[in-house]
Amino acid sequence: MAGLVLSQETVRSAVELVTALASATAPGTDGAAVTVVDEHGTRTMAATSELAERADALQYSLDEGPCLTAWRTGQLVRIDDTTGDRRWPAWNEQATELGIRSALSAPLVTGGRSIGAIKLYGLQPGRFDQHDEQVMTLFARQAAILLSATQNLAGARELSRRLTDALAGRDVISQAIGVLLARGAPDREVAFASLAAAAERTHRPVREVAQDLLATLAGDAADPPTS
Repeated sequence: MAGLVLSQETVRSAVELVTALASATAPGTDGAAVTVVDEHGTRTMAATSELAERADALQYSLDEGPCLTAWRTGQLVRIDDTTGDRRWPAWNEQATELGIRSALSAPLVTGGRSIGAIKLYGLQPGRFDQHDEQVMTLFARQAAILLSATQNLAGARELSRRLTDALAGRDVISQAIGVLLARGAPDREVAFASLAAAAERTHRPVREVAQDLLATLAGDAADPPTS
């Protein structure tokens, strides 16, 4: 994890790295996956097998299962045998049909906030033991820090982009207002109202209308006068 350069990696690539490392912590695991919960919802962002993806999809559709419980409670959850576990009857039954017999889910908690869960699936009952629990607990703590930092970085980048776009849009609108004032608009309010009305008529953002006006002006200036 220490080799991950946050300034160059995306949230998804960080999650994929964490998922691969989680699978490596318990050799013989038949599937590993990471569930992330944020403003976009609850979803699997990376999985090492189709089995893990299907097991996760069942949890989301049924709104029950070890992974969701780990995320909601902030506690590690282990299933020794899906055929005898009664905590999530619907999920256990359907997971057993997939071939899953054991599971281990650890919450991703950082700063007192649970951002998801990381989980391992096994085709054999009793696949995971106390040693796996200890390893996954330690792993999940570090994974949560990494993913949280990556999410924060991605959020900062998006905010920076939006602010840059907003400032650029403001400048374009301000220039267009200046053009309308030069063409006879009585004041800035009237000039802006004219841009807004054009935007409403054409069902476009005011910024695009302003850009078109400036582009037209530039084109007129570039045309040589006819003699």
